[in-house]
Amino acid sequence: MRKALKILLIIIVIIIILAGTAASYIALRSIPKYDVQKIDVKVELTPQRIQTGTKLASMLCRTCHYSEDTKKFTGRELTEAPQFGKIYTANITQDTIAGIGKWTDGDLIYFIRTGLKPDGQYVPFYMPKLIHISDEDLYSIVAFLRSDNSWVKADNTRQSESKPSFLTKFLVTIGAAKPFAYPKAPLMGPDTTSQVKWGQYIALYQLECYACHSKDFAKNDYYNPEKSPGFFAGGNKMFTQEGKMINSLNITNDKTTGISSWTEEQFVKAVKSGIVPTGEQTLRYPMIPYSNLSDEEVKAIYAYLQTVPPITNKVERKFDQ
Repeated sequence: MRKALKILLIIIVIIIILAGTAASYIALRSIPKYDVQKIDVKVELTPQRIQTGTKLASMLCRTCHYSEDTKKFTGRELTEAPQFGKIYTANITQDTIAGIGKWTDGDLIYFIRTGLKPDGQYVPFYMPKLIHISDEDLYSIVAFLRSDNSWVKADNTRQSESKPSFLTKFLVTIGAAKPFAYPKAPLMGPDTTSQVKWGQYIALYQLECYACHSKDFAKNDYYNPEKSPGFFAGGNKMFTQEGKMINSLNITNDKTTGISSWTEEQFVKAVKSGIVPTGEQTLRYPMIPYSNLSDEEVKAIYAYLQTVPPITNKVERKFDQ
């Protein structure tokens, strides 16, 4: 009996030592680098692309990269993601040292799709990757970054180095967070003559609404969004800029816990102004009003959501105090 207990104790000690060693390894390691693919492309800067790119950047990039101090995309501390560590977003102005002025168009396109910088450094999941957005929309974003817009004019403001949390390093180490594969074929834009297909493109591939409005970032199926658990049923734990927790809204057409009672007009008003049918401005950060979307684009999203299977999921919307 004593011999068995002794063996058990030895096994427990070995497990503790191994677990401690693994934890130390994860805590001390840095985010890894990967091989990168050079993309040979030169984006033509047309007025239409710059206009479209500015619109997309205002919805996809501004929230995280805009600094109230510089009034430019010089980056900031991402206080709303404390679980990921002390994270600073990058300076993406045209400065050649602090920003992305030396990056080629191909570098930018590859990075936005995969999460890999030109030197192979991986930027984890706190920066969304646009793996499904059309090539033309992506070219438009690049055109904006090359434009004379004041948001991206060269500025040498430098951000502190990010310090990823143990959770972030753990997910990267086990492969739960890794670079996305670069598309093997061109990605075309949506069929805008079909309201549902247009709305699907905006909600899944362009603005990636499902990512926040499904159950959990960690469980989303980014390659096949509609297979994500709790697809559009909300409950995903989000954080305000003050670090308070708030859950994303169920926007399926479930009659008791979703938005089935919202009319098209009410949905457009909510998306573009943040005002919900009750008359309150209850759509709060990180959900921002998408005022730059046209009414037709929001109506297309609404039409697509009518096709999404309703899911009963009552979401508590109060702030975590």
